[in-house]
Amino acid sequence: MVADHPSGFADSSEHHDFRNSVAEFAAAEVAPYAADWDRDHHFPLDLITKMGALGLFGLGVPEEYGGAGDFTSLCIAIEELGRVDQSVGITLEAAVGLGIGPIATYGSDDQRERWLPDLIAGRALAGFGLTEPEAGSDAGATRTRARLDGDAWVIDGSKQFITNSGTKITSVVTVTARTGTRDDDRAEISAICVPAGIEGLTVEPAYRKLGWHASDTHPLTLRGVRVPADHLLGERGRGFSQFLATLDDGRVAIAALALGCIRACRDLARDHAMDRTTFGKPIGSRQGIAFQLADLDVLAETSRLAVYSAAAMKDGGAPGTDAGRKAYRRAAAIAKLHATEAAVTATRVAAQVFGGYGFVEEYPIARFYRDAKILEIGEGTSEVQRLLIARGMGLPVE
Repeated sequence: MVADHPSGFADSSEHHDFRNSVAEFAAAEVAPYAADWDRDHHFPLDLITKMGALGLFGLGVPEEYGGAGDFTSLCIAIEELGRVDQSVGITLEAAVGLGIGPIATYGSDDQRERWLPDLIAGRALAGFGLTEPEAGSDAGATRTRARLDGDAWVIDGSKQFITNSGTKITSVVTVTARTGTRDDDRAEISAICVPAGIEGLTVEPAYRKLGWHASDTHPLTLRGVRVPADHLLGERGRGFSQFLATLDDGRVAIAALALGCIRACRDLARDHAMDRTTFGKPIGSRQGIAFQLADLDVLAETSRLAVYSAAAMKDGGAPGTDAGRKAYRRAAAIAKLHATEAAVTATRVAAQVFGGYGFVEEYPIARFYRDAKILEIGEGTSEVQRLLIARGMGLPVE
């Protein structure tokens, strides 16, 4: 399998070659098994090892920590995997963006040395515990609490929808918790690394999800979890700003996953329209079908531009200044909003082109249809993205 479009604004030969290598990997190691994994709700641990050998978990991670490749490369990998199987794409996105990213960016030398080597090699996975039953987009409503008791944090609370938190190789989950009250009476939110298997941490049964059946997702319960004080990630009270920056990157990566979904739907629908005949002609010769396919192509191209313009800002160092951070946050929100809503539209249009076959599980369109909806919800709903964009325009919206 060869890439059918450039990797983005900077269409370097390195990006082009890398895209082709990931596309070939996805065709050989993912595509033949994706339907079975989805049907059986099977998390493919063996694939994680192969992805690690390909270097996918080190993408976007600084070289001094064992990583290689820029953020654009990570988006390319997520897109190409997501074009074959969205579950595998989100596994990579969450493993790097939510699992490795916070530790690499905010962790101490000891934390990086302890967890990053295995995470980057694909020998382990990490989760990011932000969402709670009453706190998702409203992170200030976090109810999980952590108190210092001597030289340890004692954590009590619950988290939900935590990806990569219950696999056999999960090594750590970073959780956000209230660690006090700020001078303005708002909650002080900090992030703490919680090792997997520690006493008091319960990984609850996996969710029965509409889609992403081959992705690992669990609620977590923490009851008197005691971790050393040096497991605090970054500065105390900076957890809120840390997770905002983490989500900016995550939104671009989710948009890349959505782009993979759009491209898959466009290509599958196009091929079906060329093969399926009615009244002696391919249905693709009918304007009603051809125009829908043209719309899918527009969705793919506009989403590509949004994703890789934002990725280029990240790689160009835009988040390093206040003005750049605001511009990048807006670009990330635009990419996430446009690409994810476009993905939901693309699956609906593609299913319509397939007719009755689009409603049959033996065809991948049905799987993409189920997988797409969560893209509009995870890492910030469409409503949150519109809020961020409006604020970026200078509107005093609350």
